[in-house]
Amino acid sequence: MTETFKPKLWTPGDWNALFGFGTNILVNLLVLTGLLRFVLKMPDDLVFGRILPATGLMMCLSTLYYARLAYKLAQKTGRSDVCALPSGISVPHMFVVVFVIMLPIASQTGDPIRGWEAGLTWVFIQSFVLMVGGFIAPVIRKLTPRAALLGTLAGVSVAFISLRPAMEMFMTPAIGVLCFAVIMVSWFGGVRYFRGVPAGLVAIAVGSIVAWGSNLFGLGLGGLSAEGLAASVSNFGFSLPIPAVGHVFSGFEFLGVILVTAIPFGIYDLVEAMDNVESAAVAGDSFPTTRVLTADGVVSLIGCMMGNPFINAVYIGHPGWKAMGGRIGYSAATGVSVILLSWFGVIAVLLALVPVVAISPILLYIGMLIGAQAFQENPKRHAPAVVLALAPHLAAWGKLQIDNALAAAGTNAHTVGLDAMAQTGVLYHGLEVLGGGAILGGLVLGAIAVFVIERQFYKAAAFSCAGTLLTFFGFMHGEAIGVAESPAVAASYGLVSLWLLGCAKFATATQPEAEVASSPEHALQPAE
Repeated sequence: MTETFKPKLWTPGDWNALFGFGTNILVNLLVLTGLLRFVLKMPDDLVFGRILPATGLMMCLSTLYYARLAYKLAQKTGRSDVCALPSGISVPHMFVVVFVIMLPIASQTGDPIRGWEAGLTWVFIQSFVLMVGGFIAPVIRKLTPRAALLGTLAGVSVAFISLRPAMEMFMTPAIGVLCFAVIMVSWFGGVRYFRGVPAGLVAIAVGSIVAWGSNLFGLGLGGLSAEGLAASVSNFGFSLPIPAVGHVFSGFEFLGVILVTAIPFGIYDLVEAMDNVESAAVAGDSFPTTRVLTADGVVSLIGCMMGNPFINAVYIGHPGWKAMGGRIGYSAATGVSVILLSWFGVIAVLLALVPVVAISPILLYIGMLIGAQAFQENPKRHAPAVVLALAPHLAAWGKLQIDNALAAAGTNAHTVGLDAMAQTGVLYHGLEVLGGGAILGGLVLGAIAVFVIERQFYKAAAFSCAGTLLTFFGFMHGEAIGVAESPAVAASYGLVSLWLLGCAKFATATQPEAEVASSPEHALQPAE
């Protein structure tokens, strides 16, 4: 078929995909705005005047690009059933940059603007990882075990995504727990609502009804009020994105903290994007992987230079939107809708109508899904490696809670005394060392465990050597990048490398007793 074939830009099925995908994007925008306003305590003029317009620009560029890519594929193949790749703000990374980068730095400096600047720099670094990684992603994917990649992401999801919304839900259970049930029975139980209306939208509607209804009885659940709704209208207006280049480079002050998360999560993005492009290919639409990855990097870079601290990503779910009838138009229409929402201040009004606690169950669900994926998408025998990859994140979360509690009391751990804390069972220094650079720490520990389980001791030793270098220079098990940041821990990884090399050369393995009893062989072959 020649390029004279003219694919249709809109089909009836695009309405279904626009409603479903558009609702998904709307929920993500509401969650994102709630995080900026209520977690990071950013001023409304920054949120609605700078960040959201830049976010809308990035998402519009992304969805228009993937609509164009689908049009070109349809034109090239002569097919009328090509579906554009779905894309938008990377939801896991939204929480990572907020809770792991922006919130700690905003709390440490007492200035949410500094947290915003660190987030911009984080996206700046990740953008280049994506652009370069489009050419090296297959190599990275081959070297790193999936259990290590998903395990360290699960650690973030359990500690920094799931726990806070779970606590918020049970602080206002009449809304939070009810909305969680609405989501659970649909997304886990398969219940369909009202002609296919998305469960996230139903949960938000139910939470809003309960919150506003409680005002009639003077309960004021959810913190909504007519006064707040009236005030939100003041954010109506037209706000174009403004270049934020100076703020991007101001965030380089925190480069040491940023690198230990931006690089490994950039690598994870590469693997995830490759998986999602492969999923689209299985559904019949083969898009070029390198162009997809570099496009995500380019639009993310444009977004961050205009003030958006969130990374763009291709979403999972292409086969679902295609089965729903989505083709080319739904993607472009979603981008235009995002511009209208973000540039005209509409999201402020929506947040004044929706209680934040009604969104919390969505966050918990996302955390549950990411955490479960680490176990579901790997062999059962790798489960211990996933648990090991979780440990640094739990330590980092525990340290953060202690630091924030002591800061509220006007003191810190070293003033209280580490020995005094240890006497009460709080091993603060252990949390400090284990949780430092948790992303890379979980990745390295998880990879070592996977290769030990598989008796690939040379590969395990190689990752342990990597742990030695990363720890010595402060990328993991340390609070800052430098030289000899945690020399004792670095040396321990070096000793582990020697031990693993010894196992590779000399070790044999004996089967568990229950298996030995029923097996004619009592020993396995020597390790690799």
